[in-house]
Amino acid sequence: MTPLHDLRIAILVHDLFEQAELASPKQALEGAGAIVSIVSPKPVSVTGLHHADKGDTFKVDITLDAAKPEDFHALVLPGGVVNADALRIVPEAQAFVKAFDREQKPIAVICHGPWLLVSAGLVRGRTLTSWPTLQDDIRNAGGTWVDQEVATDRNWVSSRKPDDLPAFNRTFIELLAQQVHA
Repeated sequence: MTPLHDLRIAILVHDLFEQAELASPKQALEGAGAIVSIVSPKPVSVTGLHHADKGDTFKVDITLDAAKPEDFHALVLPGGVVNADALRIVPEAQAFVKAFDREQKPIAVICHGPWLLVSAGLVRGRTLTSWPTLQDDIRNAGGTWVDQEVATDRNWVSSRKPDDLPAFNRTFIELLAQQVHA
């Protein structure tokens, strides 16, 4: 049996997310046995980016208005400036992430993804990393920003950029496996 056998993981995105930050965690989580669903306020499909170039289109498995946090064991928040900036102002996205944190479910966030955590009012007293330009946002929201490949703080795993994905994926899967065996 795989370490994350049948755990249900939501990946929450809007359009124009950093494609590697969705595709790599999805592949790693599914390889460890998890069932991964792409959740979005957009119906049907979302489009990724390869940095500034248009990427692939991904099927949305469940719309945000139909997704229930209690149906998932953990949440992944990919980055990408456009994606993160659009998602942070969606009240349903803020409520979704707040529900995961309230239940202390694991949340993995990378690059610009922490903007949703900032806008949802969840960063105060937490330590995380992100794309460097978010450090002021995190500090101004009462969090501690660190410049390292991966940071963990209770139920959160965070990373800075696509180059950090191997450590990000490994650390998040380890956190999930610890919870399964606890």
